[in-house]
Amino acid sequence: MLKRGALLVILVLSCASVALADTAHSAKAWLEKMSQALHSLNYRISFVQLQENGDFEPYLWRHAVVDGVEMEHLSLQNGPGREVVRIGDRVSYFEPNVPAYSLRSQVINGPLPAEMLRDPTIIQQGYDLVTVGRSRISGRPAQQLRIVSKDKSRYGFNLWLDQQTGLLLRMDMMDPQGRALEQIQVTSLQVSAEPDEYFTRIETAKLPDVIERDVNSGTINRWQINWLPAGMQVVRRDTHQLPLTGALVDYIMLSDGLIDVSVYLQKIQSGSGDDGWLRHSGDTLLSIQQGPLEVTVVGKLPPKTAKAIAESVSLNTAAVSARP
Repeated sequence: MLKRGALLVILVLSCASVALADTAHSAKAWLEKMSQALHSLNYRISFVQLQENGDFEPYLWRHAVVDGVEMEHLSLQNGPGREVVRIGDRVSYFEPNVPAYSLRSQVINGPLPAEMLRDPTIIQQGYDLVTVGRSRISGRPAQQLRIVSKDKSRYGFNLWLDQQTGLLLRMDMMDPQGRALEQIQVTSLQVSAEPDEYFTRIETAKLPDVIERDVNSGTINRWQINWLPAGMQVVRRDTHQLPLTGALVDYIMLSDGLIDVSVYLQKIQSGSGDDGWLRHSGDTLLSIQQGPLEVTVVGKLPPKTAKAIAESVSLNTAAVSARP
């Protein structure tokens, strides 16, 4: 009798493991379908970014493939506006009161997780993927997916993808209690055989010049981060000049493919403020004094995780001793 019971338990656990593997594979397949659609289809999407406190921002997002070259346009529809245009690997930014500029990148820096949309496989080191069920979003049949932090150090996400095309229809960022901290909701989706005529009016020669990032490796590797959430890694290091004080600070960008985190490091100045943090919807800004440094962490992650990252910063003795 005991052997039969043990066999039953093993059978149930084996079935559960197979089911989890199947749902992860299915979720991965859906994300790959989404990525392929985002980069190969001609579409025009209107969406709204909603914050926990009720604030919202409407966007217009267009994408086309012209002669094998990807073109993309993202426009903030309220206020003075903000325009971003991508032609291949050239991304041009047009913002109020700031001279237009271009950067080299394969993605647009905006409210959507660009790296995950480009290559969804990169999030699997830090997140588990689960298929949930089907529903209806903005009048279209949708497949729901859940993205869960493996080490519970980050917020979770719910995604709804259009069943027909695989395009993103809705994305919710959730706290551990299941409350939506931020939501992106598509209000209109149009897929066409031909590119939007907007792209025919772009004069590439008149786009702003590309700014080449100046990376001073003798300065920016002085500090190291000794703890990061699972799957998160350093993707860029450089120096930034603070707009208010003009001070130069070391800058490290972290990413797990779903969220980007900015870390600013500078020597403690006389009169520096106390430790503190601020959370606005899903965005956290935390600043602490860590040894001789003032460390500031900014990103869509819980304050506890931001603090753990900041407290793990230390002097990179190998880099310092190697300097001439």
